[in-house]
Amino acid sequence: MSRVERIEKQLTGIFAPERLAVIDESHLHAGHQPGFDGSGATHIRVRIVSSAFTGKSRVERHRAVNAALAAEVEDGLHALALETAAPGETVRW
Repeated sequence: MSRVERIEKQLTGIFAPERLAVIDESHLHAGHQPGFDGSGATHIRVRIVSSAFTGKSRVERHRAVNAALAAEVEDGLHALALETAAPGETVRW
């Protein structure tokens, strides 16, 4: 199972999202560090809409997602961009 698939499974199990997109953006960072070729799913963007975020601040939402993905960070996930929303909130994606 790929990192993207593991993240999708973990977030779906915890947050039961209405919408979820897990996007590997590692290729956009190729060459930023010596020897990094943009492979390995090290830079991930998560776009998630879940009722679990209703009434929560942006910081609380991000902390919850970061906690859910702590094992991935320990396993080499270098960057995690989060776009979180509750149902009915306006999103640009």
